[in-house]
Amino acid sequence: MSKSASLAIARVMAHCGGAPGEAVMYLAQAIAQSPDDPEPYELLAELRRASPEEVARTVATPSSLWQFVVGAYLYFLDGDMDQAAQRLGSVIGYRPDVAWASAPWFGDERFLGSVTAAGLADATLNITDYGPEIDNDAARERMGPWFRVIDVVCDREPVAEAMARMAILLRVCGRTDASLALCDRADSVDRVMFTEVVRAGTWRRLGDRQQTAAAFLRALGLDPTNWSLYLDLADLAAEDGDFAQAADLVRQGLEHEPKDVTLRAAGAAYRARAEGSVSDLDLLLALAPEVPHAGYRNGLIEHAMGAPDLPPDWIAAARQFQAGD
Repeated sequence: MSKSASLAIARVMAHCGGAPGEAVMYLAQAIAQSPDDPEPYELLAELRRASPEEVARTVATPSSLWQFVVGAYLYFLDGDMDQAAQRLGSVIGYRPDVAWASAPWFGDERFLGSVTAAGLADATLNITDYGPEIDNDAARERMGPWFRVIDVVCDREPVAEAMARMAILLRVCGRTDASLALCDRADSVDRVMFTEVVRAGTWRRLGDRQQTAAAFLRALGLDPTNWSLYLDLADLAAEDGDFAQAADLVRQGLEHEPKDVTLRAAGAAYRARAEGSVSDLDLLLALAPEVPHAGYRNGLIEHAMGAPDLPPDWIAAARQFQAGD
């Protein structure tokens, strides 16, 4: 350890009452204030060399943001670049208002040369899992280093499905052209169903229903037994007001997955709207409590309630069910 590093560690330890765990937290807070400053990372590495067991204990079972911040860097030091990226992705997703991706280690050649496409794809999805608000110029600037890592890794290790998963982040950040371009790059490696699903989501965000449906149909051509693709197409048909087609698409999906409750509920809703079937209305309300996504479930009920001449008691039951959410 250099003399200056020794002095810096001594100051940190003195500030934290000599407790390594407190010192680790202090350095994590310094990283949060300025993620691109190399000094807190250097001191963290020195502190671990001096007190490896104590430092390891501070992040052994992470539950706080600062533990994930530190854990990401420690994984980098250990050469586990996939875990390092995944921890950092979780941090970004939880606190997207901080430029975490500007961490010096994230652009280090050791990291860029070792993180796998699958690992970076998982890390990228960790960001979007939290539903962060990152479709704005400031967020895109903070995410710039992550976008550059995506380009580097996709050039070094082009894997179609991993590339498509990374394209989701580009879409969430509002970089729809880049998302579609990355899907095209994925297609040049291998044609896989998931790329078309991601492409469909991007076209849908852009409001192009024709391109959205075309992408879902291509996905279905690549995986004709995938029931969820029939549901995606059925939902599009319902949004266009073609409930008979929506019901038929659900029927085709049920041939491949007859027990899926969401698919069965959608079929009941679309048949009820297309045919005015009271039995399907009753089936929809019977299945509704089991549909996992409340927003989607209530949307199905709204579609069904557009049918003419509904029984008043059914309308009351449906409204009461929706109000219960």
